[in-house]
Order: sequence, then structure tokens, then C-alpha cells
Amino acid sequence: MQHENTSLDLLADEATLVSASSGKRLLNYLIDIVAFYAVIFLVALLMVLVAPDLIEGLLLGLTDNTLGEQLFALVLYAAFMGSLEALLKGKSVGKLITKTRAVNLDGSTISTKTAFLRAFSRAVPFCVFSAFGSPCHPWQDRWTDTLVIDEKASAI
Repeated sequence: MQHENTSLDLLADEATLVSASSGKRLLNYLIDIVAFYAVIFLVALLMVLVAPDLIEGLLLGLTDNTLGEQLFALVLYAAFMGSLEALLKGKSVGKLITKTRAVNLDGSTISTKTAFLRAFSRAVPFCVFSAFGSPCHPWQDRWTDTLVIDEKASAI
């Protein structure tokens, strides 16, 4: 008899995951881009105040190579997003605001490795376009077996 109750309790504890809407995913992206550039601006401002000669040397090395600038920005963005999702257990600034979270397909918290794999997956050209469609399931989710869920609608 106790065994039956236990199995019923296990069924009741099963996770119900509801994917975040395309609108929330887009809002996450826009908020995260603004947050990223705000952090870059603050770091650059701090560097100018502390070591202006260092900034001048960095700028001279990058201004001649737009591809280099773009690759540098992609790596910085991936490091920023990977760090946030690793430290905040699947959240970024946008996800904090929209009450969404990246989780593994079983609803468990993503690992640091998965957070960085998701982040660097975003660097793949045209990845942003993979998010269009219904349901929204971009490459960074597919390639890492993750899902961005709506926390209010999901039961973990």
C-alpha cells in the first residue's frame, strides 16, 4: 500500500515544461544585447580612466580589421552569455526580467559546460534566424538538448 502512494507521489512530482514564447525569446535577446553593450561600455570607460594608453593600442589594432572586430565581439558576447547562464543557473539578464530559464530537456539545471556550448552556438552565422518559427526552437537549444521555459507556466 505504501508503494502505491510512493508511485503516485512520483507521478505528481513529474516536471511540466512550457516553452517560452517567441515574443519572450526575442525580448530576452534584445535585453541581453543591450546588457552586453552596457557592460562593454562600462569596462571600456573604466579602462580609459585607469589606462588610456592601453585602449589606444587596442583600438589601433582592431580598427583596420572589421572581421577581426566582429569575431572579437562574438567571442566576448559568447563569454558574457555563457558566464551569466552558468552563474545564474540558466538565466541571463533578459531571462531574469521575462521569468524564463534555460534548462535541460528533463527540466534539470544546465551545467557550466552546457551554458558555454549554448553561448558559443549563438556565434554561428544565421543562428538568430533559427529562432523564427512556431514553436521557437533555435540552434543553441537543439544542439545542446536544452529548452528555454516560461517559469510561471512550468512546474519543475
